[in-house]
Amino acid sequence: MKTGFLSNVWATLLKDFHIEWKTKARLNALVFFSIATLLLFSFAVGPSVDAKAAHAAAYMWLGILFASVLSLGESFRIEGENHALEGLRLAPSSLHAFFLGKAIANTLLLWFLSLVIVPLTLALYNVELQGNWLSLVLVLLAGCAAIAAPGTFYAAIALGARSKDVLLPLLMFPVLVPALVASVKATTLLLETDPMAQLSSWVGLLLAFCLVYWVLGSLLFPYVVEGD
Repeated sequence: MKTGFLSNVWATLLKDFHIEWKTKARLNALVFFSIATLLLFSFAVGPSVDAKAAHAAAYMWLGILFASVLSLGESFRIEGENHALEGLRLAPSSLHAFFLGKAIANTLLLWFLSLVIVPLTLALYNVELQGNWLSLVLVLLAGCAAIAAPGTFYAAIALGARSKDVLLPLLMFPVLVPALVASVKATTLLLETDPMAQLSSWVGLLLAFCLVYWVLGSLLFPYVVEGD
């Protein structure tokens, strides 16, 4: 008989947070990597203030996307080293709950990262937020959730591969293109003006992709673990 679904989700989430809180290595690496990425993009664009401002949202989301590869690859490190995924096949817990706990933990970590680098993006690319902060925070949360769900799923697939660091972005990036475009568009409309009221359409599209990613990831994850 399986234990409570929500308790399994919560246990997985707390376990990942406890590991991260003890070391903080992954979070520190993500923050510094994202800052370095934003600086490199700033230097590549050159001194043009208008060019920097026009593409600020795109550069910020690319920084989050590239950092997510490091984060998601590390998210299954403990399970890979200790063969915990093999134990999950025999444990009286739901693999769907394990996926959701992992994906929520990855989402919150990426969301925290995005909140850290937003002020840097505004200062570095000389842009001001035209929309409200609450809308931006929610768009960042939805975008990070859209990255975390398929990223968690593909990180489990790549876990046993020799070249998992290369395989993960190859699997993940093509799937994330629509959600990434929606995230960039929604963020750009918040940083700039939205005269044609397009924000709700792009946010709706982003949420639709989030729903598809999370539902499919949860449904298919047991087949990845059982077939590993």
